[in-house]
Amino acid sequence: MKKTHLAWIASLSLLASPLPAQHALAANEYGLPALGGASSAVSPADEFRLGRAWLRQFRAQTTPWRDPITRHYVERILHKLLPYSGLEREQLIVTLVASRTLNAFAVPGGVVGIHTGLFAYAPTEATFASVLAHELGHLSQHHFARQVEARNESQIPMLTALLTGVVLAASGGGGGLGAATVMGTQAAYAQRMLTYSRQYEREADDVGLDTLAQAGYDPHAMPQMFRILQNLASLQGFTPPEFLLTHPLTEARISATEARADQLGQGRGAADDTTYDMIRARVLLAMNMSDPTAARNRLKENNPSPEALRYLDAMTHAVNHETDQALSSLDRMIRDHPDDSMLQNSAADVALDANRFQDALDRARTLLTVAPDNYPARMIEGRALLNLSPAKAYPVLKRLSEAQGEDPEVWSLLSEAAGRSGREAEGHLALAEQLQLTGRIDKGLAQLDIAERQARAEQNFVLASKIRDRRDAFKRYRHALDDF
Repeated sequence: MKKTHLAWIASLSLLASPLPAQHALAANEYGLPALGGASSAVSPADEFRLGRAWLRQFRAQTTPWRDPITRHYVERILHKLLPYSGLEREQLIVTLVASRTLNAFAVPGGVVGIHTGLFAYAPTEATFASVLAHELGHLSQHHFARQVEARNESQIPMLTALLTGVVLAASGGGGGLGAATVMGTQAAYAQRMLTYSRQYEREADDVGLDTLAQAGYDPHAMPQMFRILQNLASLQGFTPPEFLLTHPLTEARISATEARADQLGQGRGAADDTTYDMIRARVLLAMNMSDPTAARNRLKENNPSPEALRYLDAMTHAVNHETDQALSSLDRMIRDHPDDSMLQNSAADVALDANRFQDALDRARTLLTVAPDNYPARMIEGRALLNLSPAKAYPVLKRLSEAQGEDPEVWSLLSEAAGRSGREAEGHLALAEQLQLTGRIDKGLAQLDIAERQARAEQNFVLASKIRDRRDAFKRYRHALDDF
């Protein structure tokens, strides 16, 4: 197979990054309050700030998978589940981790992480959604905060343990660090701190089952997923799926979820397995770049829809730089499914990767006329304009940064658009935001210094004032780290 430069493929090819040195988390980082021992209640606001601080540390230590199409799909599933999860007005952030391991996690404050390996093992949208529903159950029941108080521990060591455990799992490849190292001092501590009690697991199961059923999914998908995990554990022996390291699974627990699912019934058919199969094909192809036949065989094990196989063939053409064949196949699929935004975004993305920038822009904007808030299409529009006219890309990406302010990639693109359109101060400011979102505060401060000097040189005193405000916030983040 020819080497590809498709962004969504290239980022997933880095499936197991080395584990960096452990960083401590600071209580006051990102505006956190100073929290005491178990007697201090953990408010939702505290959970939110803790989660956002944790996310920045996590981004600095793991390999993300930057695929807006897949992230948008996961967000759609979460939006189906959220109204029934017990989480009110939660601002969820999805982070995709480029890892072959079967794992998912939820962090206080609405951070939901998905390892790309989960797509390989969850055969249907309902089984995939069952893992998300279970994680939302942990969040809605505030298990992290309750565990902190029950153990009479500070929240910061608990968050540090969470970071350690998740990074170990993400960097473990086929279970190496995530499981083998779990007997080591640091990882064993992390596992001990993070393993949920049986009570919490039952609560998350019950909430997750109710969430699935009310969202229209078949609740039997959860015990089905548990059976898959159980089988994997028996096959892998001493290196079970990473998800099981912090979510102990017993036969009694599986039986209990099966009985509860029987009570809830079959659901109302909310699953869209055709789209899920296509997303799964996308991930499996990226995980099997040297042998696309392996991706096809793995997909066929679970009787995918014929459309998913057509999609896989089209994307295989794309990664082989057979752009005409890929777009021809995708366009035929779009004619058959004119309302499928995932197909339209895929075609636009293929055109973008082939440097057919005007074609990519036209395709993205066709979708945006009917779905103006479609995140992947906006990203494609911004990237295409960045190559066609950076000055026109700037306002598009500026609006996107206001809607997706926690997305480091958006700020990176905005920085490039600003720099290439003569907005030097704005470019350094955007780069500073990208750096702080990925945990590199000192480098972000250096960019703010450059941005303010340039703003003053341009006599843009409004922008200079904004930069000063951001510098004060950045310094609070850094001082909290130093104090800790």
